[in-house]
Amino acid sequence: MADVVKFDKQPSETLKAGKKFSLEKVDPGATPGYAGDKAAGKELLSDQDSKLTRLQEQLFAESRTGGKKRVLLVLQAMDTAGKGGIVKHVMGQMDPQGVQLKSFKAPTPEEQSYDFLWRIEKEVPAAGMVGVFDRSHYEDVLIHRVHRWADAAELEHRYRAINEFEARQASAGAKIVKVMLHLSRDEQQERLLARLEDPAKRWKYSGNDLKERAFWDDYMDAYQAAFEQTSSEIAPWHVVPANKKWYARIAVQQLLLEALEGLALEWPVPDLDVDTESELVRRS
Repeated sequence: MADVVKFDKQPSETLKAGKKFSLEKVDPGATPGYAGDKAAGKELLSDQDSKLTRLQEQLFAESRTGGKKRVLLVLQAMDTAGKGGIVKHVMGQMDPQGVQLKSFKAPTPEEQSYDFLWRIEKEVPAAGMVGVFDRSHYEDVLIHRVHRWADAAELEHRYRAINEFEARQASAGAKIVKVMLHLSRDEQQERLLARLEDPAKRWKYSGNDLKERAFWDDYMDAYQAAFEQTSSEIAPWHVVPANKKWYARIAVQQLLLEALEGLALEWPVPDLDVDTESELVRRS
């Protein structure tokens, strides 16, 4: 059997939106850092499933004996970019009891009466958990910038608040993995048409998708601003080309694996005499 094709180097470095990063220079159809094709990518995804499962179990197990570590995956993207597929194919390999998934919709009147981070703070992952935000606190600097619901001063305030919020989470033991799935405008059009043509997917279509699509360039500018203002050492942004769904899935899987491996997880050692307990079990 041929060796599984792996990434050339750590995706966290290949895909990081660091200094002087330019979103417009990223090809949504590319597969940066990965030389394999679709078949090889699917093989890699499957090959790494057991490792992801084991690491997540270790994370959860550590918390049972006082461990504070946790992971927060933030997924942001334009409509149809594949966030749902990421959750299904990558997060689906994890034990549900160790995953906290939250999909943020438009804020309710109650949520609007508080600071924009109020509803976010309530959903951060507990110790030992892998938290997933399907959309997140970044909606409050993306859509608000695009539609001019917040002025420049308010946006600056929110960028600072986001940085402080993420710093607090990191100090509490969270490893934050922020991912923007970068889809091209043409690919989105094809996916929207595919939804309309497939009765099993038609329910996913919303006329609101077209309304937001009309502001495509404004959204790209808003994402660029968000990267510049909130991509930090403790919580860097990663831009994953998403025209090829298989690539986006293995890229996010690798980012999660890196995050979990970086936590130096260990199986907890119970305070018990194994031989004695084994004998008691045999006699039971």
